[in-house]
Amino acid sequence: MDAMVPAMVPPMVPYDREVDARGLNCPLPILRTKKTLNDMSSGQVLRILATDPAAVRDFQAFAKQTGNHLLQHGEQDGAFFFLLERK
Repeated sequence: MDAMVPAMVPPMVPYDREVDARGLNCPLPILRTKKTLNDMSSGQVLRILATDPAAVRDFQAFAKQTGNHLLQHGEQDGAFFFLLERK
């Protein structure tokens, strides 16, 4: 019997731009995201990388408040990732 079964990782949604906010604390990941989204077209996808544990809650609230769609989020390679679709 196999004791080590790899966890299923959902396939990554394709994205158009990326913000690397690793090492930054609140509110900087949100501010950089907001600035980048302002330069994007509706329907484009932004990938954000962050290490601040508060980022999970922050990006869920940000998506709800701004109307941008949080397509996917999770943790990978020691960082949180978020995929936001521009409204």
